Amino acid sequence: MIDISHVSKTYSGKVKAVSDLSLTMQPGEIIGFIGPNGAGKTTTIKMMTGILKADEGTITLNGIDITKEPLKAKHQFGFVPDNPDLFLRLKGIEYLNFMADIYGVSASDRRARIERYGTLFEMSSALGDKILSYSHGMRQKIVLMGVLIHEPSIWILDEPLTGLDPQSAYALKEIMREQAAAGKTVFFSTHVLDVAERLCTKVAIINKGTILYYGTLDELKSAHPGKTLESIFLEVTSHA
Repeated sequence: MIDISHVSKTYSGKVKAVSDLSLTMQPGEIIGFIGPNGAGKTTTIKMMTGILKADEGTITLNGIDITKEPLKAKHQFGFVPDNPDLFLRLKGIEYLNFMADIYGVSASDRRARIERYGTLFEMSSALGDKILSYSHGMRQKIVLMGVLIHEPSIWILDEPLTGLDPQSAYALKEIMREQAAAGKTVFFSTHVLDVAERLCTKVAIINKGTILYYGTLDELKSAHPGKTLESIFLEVTSHA
């Protein structure tokens, strides 16, 4: 469960990137976080993961405050950032073992998960190579595998489909559904509205740091009959 309560963040004392934002996400939900560039999506995610500290408000992950108990809170989630250029001098297998060590994953569990997700994302033959040699899509996939290796109860993903080939994108969406069906919380930002429409149980629309809508797609569409999600999104954000 993720609970964000009245959170605000201002940069340089002037630019309010996020303003009085509140969201509650339950286990078993897939939440799509959508908004134009500069809307506050990445800032919100960085506060959720403890990379940035909120100026006001609280964020709890499975009831644990990210500010008061950061290490305990960070053990609750797996995070896929918008830039996968991490640990470039490690080999893929070294990175996965590093992540497994951090989260205390047993040798047998890590072997099984590396084999499963290596096959699923077609990465098995590349695990002995340095991440520096990977393409952008391969780097994205190794980061995803690093999250999956410890099976977190909360998934936080910032534009996770960027750079993935169609087969890997399909595999990721199926895993997201699988995680939600297992009672986990999946929260991801995206610009791909049709993905949000097909995948999410709820969407949160943000613009200029403010939540404009949070709820199910059926509720959103019933308020705008006969319109596509794209046209609704453009209408809602343009009127913000």
